[in-house]
Amino acid sequence: MFVRIIGAGLAGSEAAWQLANRGVAVELFEMRPHRHSPAHHTDHCAELVCSNSLRADDWQHNAVGLLHQEMRLLDSLIIASADANRTPAGGALAADREGFSTWITDKITRHPNITLIRQELTTIPTDGLTLIATGPLTSDALAAHLEQWVGAERLYFYDSLAPIVELDSIDFNRAFRQSRYNKGGADYINCPLDQNQYQTFIADLLNAEQVPCRPFEKPVYFEGCLPIEVMASRGPETLRFGPMKPVGLNDPHQGGITPHAVVQLRQDNRLGSLWNLVGFQTKLTWPEQKRIFRTIPGLEKAEFARLGAIHRNTYINGPTVLDAHLRMKNQPTVFMAGQITGVEGYVESAASGLMAGRFLADLVRHGQLPAPPPAETAHGALLRHVTQGDGEHFQPMNINYGLFPPLVERCRKIDRKPVMANRALEALRVWMG
Repeated sequence: MFVRIIGAGLAGSEAAWQLANRGVAVELFEMRPHRHSPAHHTDHCAELVCSNSLRADDWQHNAVGLLHQEMRLLDSLIIASADANRTPAGGALAADREGFSTWITDKITRHPNITLIRQELTTIPTDGLTLIATGPLTSDALAAHLEQWVGAERLYFYDSLAPIVELDSIDFNRAFRQSRYNKGGADYINCPLDQNQYQTFIADLLNAEQVPCRPFEKPVYFEGCLPIEVMASRGPETLRFGPMKPVGLNDPHQGGITPHAVVQLRQDNRLGSLWNLVGFQTKLTWPEQKRIFRTIPGLEKAEFARLGAIHRNTYINGPTVLDAHLRMKNQPTVFMAGQITGVEGYVESAASGLMAGRFLADLVRHGQLPAPPPAETAHGALLRHVTQGDGEHFQPMNINYGLFPPLVERCRKIDRKPVMANRALEALRVWMG
């Protein structure tokens, strides 16, 4: 018996790897290059949109770092590629985008148990076992088929892309290199703003022309990835306490004082020639982006390798649709993984694909599904959110310690996260057997 996987993004590629390494034949369907999504530009498997998509790597103090560590223990293809193609980003796990996806595509195409089929599926097969891992940019045709099972009102929300600037167009007479609190080396480029510059910037954002939604679209944004103009509309200080917070930074051009606000840029490729404006996802028109972002000190002559854009993200209400093993309740031969299940972020997407792959492998090889990982683990906490969360108020979610069961033992607040992390890894090792 083989397993059919629709979508060769991070979740689909990870699931295929887990299945194939357990001796299960996989047919992996990918519509690119015949059809491209609004955000993807190559035909590679597991293409990243930005270099730092895998976020913090400190497993003892950060939930996504813990998820990284669990995935390493579980032989994750995605994390292995990120480690092999790592670029400097302080305490974050950032990867060269081209190298990352090329590495994964090579592994996928060379595996004897995986057949990569460049074909768009517009309907969801129910014969045999199928895993839907089409991601947040599921094609209209497939989404229409899925709509018949789950209902259109719960099928999409919106996400935005941040601009990317060419390094040699940044003015270092105004900008400076430093990580916040000097952690991890000078891995970020900082563009400082004084109070007047900040206030002018906010006013420009609020008055800028935006790309309108199409008549049939209703924008519903993920709180962890709001467009910068939406954040600005929530109050004049919102950005200064969000992506433009100046704490932990000192401007050497002004005697080492802390700026009133700051725009940070993060390395976007291994060569260090492209830099991403951190937290600057936007739906402003492209001319407005160039006009406004070039008022930022240090970016007056910025050359943009990519401007921000908005795109539709497709997802389902997981708790009402999926069982504890990511299987559709009303279609027992169909499983789902990735951001379409309501996890948010590339790491979380890959982690759900990893779990789906292991579940399906046991079903094929042993005729039954294994117990899901314990809720004390990052994988278990994430699965519980998308399969057993509050269906009435369900929203996509990054992994965070709020999803984990509380500690039984008492400990100091400063020790809580390391204790929960060690508890998670111990529980995972027991689950792995």
